[in-house]
Amino acid sequence: MPGLFSVEGKAVLVTGGTRGIGLMIARGFVEAGAQVIISSRKAEVCAEVAEQLSGFGRCEAIPADISSAAGAGRLAEQVLQRVPALDVLVNNAGATWGAPLEAYPESAFDKLWAVNVKAVFRLTTALLPALRASASADDPARVINIGSIDGIRVPWMEVYAYSATKAAVHMLTRSLAHQLAPEHITVNAIAPGPFESKMMAFALDDPATRATIEHQVPLGRIGRPDDMAGAAIYLASRAGAYLTGAVIPVDGGITTHG
Repeated sequence: MPGLFSVEGKAVLVTGGTRGIGLMIARGFVEAGAQVIISSRKAEVCAEVAEQLSGFGRCEAIPADISSAAGAGRLAEQVLQRVPALDVLVNNAGATWGAPLEAYPESAFDKLWAVNVKAVFRLTTALLPALRASASADDPARVINIGSIDGIRVPWMEVYAYSATKAAVHMLTRSLAHQLAPEHITVNAIAPGPFESKMMAFALDDPATRATIEHQVPLGRIGRPDDMAGAAIYLASRAGAYLTGAVIPVDGGITTHG
C-alpha cells in the first residue's frame, strides 16, 4: 500500500521542538518530507535548530512562550499567516518539577498546569481554523499531544504536579477527540517512557542510574529518536487516520507491569 505512512507535504507545528522529544519528532517529520514549524521560548535556539533541520528538508521557527494566553495567541496568529491550513499540531512543550512530598511547592502546580495543560487547550483552540481548513473525511487534521507514562502509572520519582498534569493531558485528549471527531480532526496522545531529553538528563547521564532504568524497561533500553518520530508519523499519516482519543505508551513495555 504505497503512501500508507507518508506525511510528504503536510504542514506541521511542533511546540517545544528545539530539544528532546520535540526535536526527535520535528526532525522525523522534516526528513519525511513535511513542512515543519518549530516553536520554543528562546528565539536564538529556535533559529539555530531550524537552520540545522533545514539541512534535511523544510523547517522554519516561530519563537513563543505559550505558558500565557497572549503568547499562545501570538503563536497561533503567526502560524495562520504562514500556513492557512495546518495538517498536524504536535503539543509537546512541557515542564517538570521534582521535590520531596512535604517540600513540594504549590507554585509547581501553578507553573505546570499552565504549561502542560492550559497551553495544550488554548493553542489547539486557537489553531482550530487552520486545522479545519486542512480536515477532510479521508484525511483528517491531526492533533498529537505528548503526555507521559507518569500520567498512567505512579512514577518512580516525586514529581507530583508533573504526573497529575500529564494525566490531565490524557483526559483532555479524549475530551477533545470526542468533540472534534465530527469535524474530521483526530486527537491522540503519545505517552513516552524514558528518552534522551533534558527532563531525563539528571538520571540518564549517571551510568548507574541509567542501568537501573534500562533494567526496569522490558525491552531493555532507552527510547531512540526514531521510536518517537515513528509513533508521531504513524498518527499523522493515512495509517493513523481512523484512530482518535487514544493514549499510546511508547515506553518499551514499562506500563505492562501494571
